Formats: sequence, C-alpha cells, structure tokens
Amino acid sequence: MYDYIKGIVTENTPTYIVVDNNGLGYFINISLNTFEALQNCGGEVKILIHEIIREDSWTFYGFMTEKERELFRLLIGVSGVGPNTAMLILSSISPADLEVTINSGDHSRLKNVKGIGVKTAQRIIVDLKDKIKPTDNTLSLQPGLPVIGGEVYEEALAALTALGFQRPQSQKVLRRIFDADPSVKVETAIKQALGMM
Repeated sequence: MYDYIKGIVTENTPTYIVVDNNGLGYFINISLNTFEALQNCGGEVKILIHEIIREDSWTFYGFMTEKERELFRLLIGVSGVGPNTAMLILSSISPADLEVTINSGDHSRLKNVKGIGVKTAQRIIVDLKDKIKPTDNTLSLQPGLPVIGGEVYEEALAALTALGFQRPQSQKVLRRIFDADPSVKVETAIKQALGMM
C-alpha cells in the first residue's frame, strides 16, 4: 500500500499529473484543489496517495493535503459514490467548503455536482455529517496571477471534456465565464463551469 510518492512532476493537468520517481512515471488522478496547490510548488513534490486495485486496473489518486485525502476516503465509503465521483466533488467544492456543506446539511450544493442526484446528496450528508466537523471556514481560493486567455480556455475545455461533459456545452459555459473575466485562472474557470453545468 502506497502512502505517498515523492518526485518531479513531468505532466501537470487539472485532472491528472505524472510524477517521475527514480525513472518511473506515476500517473496520478488529482482534483482541481491539488492542481491549484501544485502551481506554487517547484522541484520535488510529495503527493499523498490513495490506491485502488481492481482486476483490470491499478489507479492512483493524489492529494496535496491529508484533509483532502481523508474527505476522498470518506466519500468513497458512501454507497453510490465511486472514486471518480468523489474526485469530481472535490474539484467542484474545496475541502473546507465541503466540510461546511456537509455539516450544514446543504444537499442542494452537492446535487449541483455532475452525477450527484438528490438521494445521493442526502446520503452523503446523512453518512458523513457525524464524521466531518469543519476546521476552516475559508471558502475562497487564493488569488493568483492571470493567465493568457487562449491557453487557459483550452486547458479548461480539455479538463471539462475529460470530466465527461460534452464539448459544445463546455464551450458555451466557458465563453460566458471568459466574457465576464478574460483574465480568469484555469482552476477558477473550471470550478465556475462545474457550478453552471
């Protein structure tokens, strides 16, 4: 069982990274929160790992913080929530915000995430409310430097299609976001788009 992997990030996208560790490249699925945290890292990084081994696959899920990994493990313990859905939740809602959402019983916020219906949202809250206590009410992301619009748009579009959204729908939503704020950061654009789908 892997706990973490240390190495150099050779590929960094909003949905996955590749970490080179002594010549081996590890493909690791990540959330937007981890993607954002990695923007401030240089050189060697330490990625906390949750591995899922199945008959036909061996998949790594990576996190920059223990809190996010803990939330992921709690989410996949809920009936009807698989690892991909858990990562989508963590990409749509920050860990601190998710704790507050569950603790306050706000199932409407959860059901806005793709693939989460009312029953699943309610089940997440019922199953996890006693296990999660908010520790940080800071719900906003730290501001960063603006990125060139074209590159950010294409990266956000690629991430949304990788998450399973139709390309035309993703383009329409992203156009609205970039019209409102041409200097929006890629992770912010994706988060906004996830809330508008």
